[in-house]
Amino acid sequence: MSLQPGSLSASPYDQALAENVHPAEWINPEPASRYNLLVIGAGPAGLVAAAGAAGLGGKVALVEKNLLGGDCLNFGCVPSKGIIRAGRAIRDARNAAEFGVVNGEKLKVDFTAAFERMRQVRARLSNHDSARRFREELGVDVFFGAARFTGSDTVEVEGQKLTFHRAVICTGSFARIPPIPGLEETGYLTNETVFSLNTCPERLTIVGGGPIGCELAQAFAHLGSTVTILNSGKRILPREDPETSEFIHNALERDGIIIYNEIKILEATKSEGEKLLIFEQQDQQRFTVSADQILIGAGRTPNVTQLDLEKAGVDYDPLEGIRVNSRLRTGNSRIYAAGDVCSPFKFTHAADAMARIVIANALFGGRQTVSGLVIPWCTYTTPEVAHVGMNRREAEEKNIEIDSYSVSLAEVDRALLDGEEYGFVTVHVKKGTDRILGATIVARNAGEMINEFTLAITAGIGLSTIAATIHPYPTQGEAIKKLADSYRRTRLTPGIGKILSIWLRWKRN
Repeated sequence: MSLQPGSLSASPYDQALAENVHPAEWINPEPASRYNLLVIGAGPAGLVAAAGAAGLGGKVALVEKNLLGGDCLNFGCVPSKGIIRAGRAIRDARNAAEFGVVNGEKLKVDFTAAFERMRQVRARLSNHDSARRFREELGVDVFFGAARFTGSDTVEVEGQKLTFHRAVICTGSFARIPPIPGLEETGYLTNETVFSLNTCPERLTIVGGGPIGCELAQAFAHLGSTVTILNSGKRILPREDPETSEFIHNALERDGIIIYNEIKILEATKSEGEKLLIFEQQDQQRFTVSADQILIGAGRTPNVTQLDLEKAGVDYDPLEGIRVNSRLRTGNSRIYAAGDVCSPFKFTHAADAMARIVIANALFGGRQTVSGLVIPWCTYTTPEVAHVGMNRREAEEKNIEIDSYSVSLAEVDRALLDGEEYGFVTVHVKKGTDRILGATIVARNAGEMINEFTLAITAGIGLSTIAATIHPYPTQGEAIKKLADSYRRTRLTPGIGKILSIWLRWKRN
């Protein structure tokens, strides 16, 4: 039951984290005769499923082969946002001359201190996900070790047999490593190892232009690295509208990040202590970029191997994950799945929502479906990109006619006062109506602002209601009110305007 090599540093905060999420002296309990719910994988989906089922009176077993908390706590959301916050503080100080801060551009960056703060906060947050809390406060049987199915209703963990009435697979995903010749010999970082760094790499090359690549590229650039992104796609952040991707592309370049799109990496190699990536662009012109560290951020692969899923009658695809129906049930009616292992939405909040559906459906005969979920997402660059619902391309693919409205943050008083007018809010509605189909926000705190649109789509609230809602002034959220007002003005047709004008002239007489 050893920890994943290299996953944690020697920091005392990381040792405190490990003591919470995989205690060195932990002894697995004697299995119950049968569990109402067996949870495999203790990331966000697994923890929510286990805690929820136990809280409702179920006998629950939770199995984890590495660290409770999964990627989110240990190698994803929590550490990355800690580093992003440090980078944002540095960026703000360097660019604060207009606010009267003198010599901010000459500040000294302490990379080690920034990472230690992240580790300290991560260790503090790990109390909530600790093995002892789940055992002592929630009554969950926590098992450390690799789970393997031995039948349709049985699993083996460290030589112990666990029998279940229902099970849910929440094994998550791991970094997808592209097949680059020489990469293994050259060495690279992933999200599972990058947060163990103790010194700032002078030159960092990131393979991948998705959210992970863009977020960490900007954070490390602020911390002092010279950063290059090598992206095989036509543009970074491909799930966003093209104008949004271009907007963030320009923001990253302003922070000194070099971006190559539409490239093919031919080889990785070492030379005199440097790590080299040789790549070509569409015109087949070859380039070489030198780095002290290479970070792979080229997507995620579901954790489906070594579970012996065939013995349980669970169908899966090695790249797409476990196959489930809309109620998250697998081909085995006893077994469900939730989170990254079965979903294209690889977000903590999506995993949480799916785990709640599994509890209702697996234990209480519910008929809840994932198709009814409204799932927003946010990429935590500066500015942030938040999105919910359809984008323009998706509407076109579904032959849905839309009207779009947009407001620049340069039109919002608070954004100007904050020096954060670089951004916009865009919403798509069904043509001729105020029904919101999707929205994108690019702003300093877009992740906080998108919730208004997420609620509106979930509750069926249209732009007319948002326009009638009082927003505090001055806030950047007023951009949403301005956008709704712009929709309302389109309702004032020339004919209606003429009638109102006649009415007001009559009232003067």
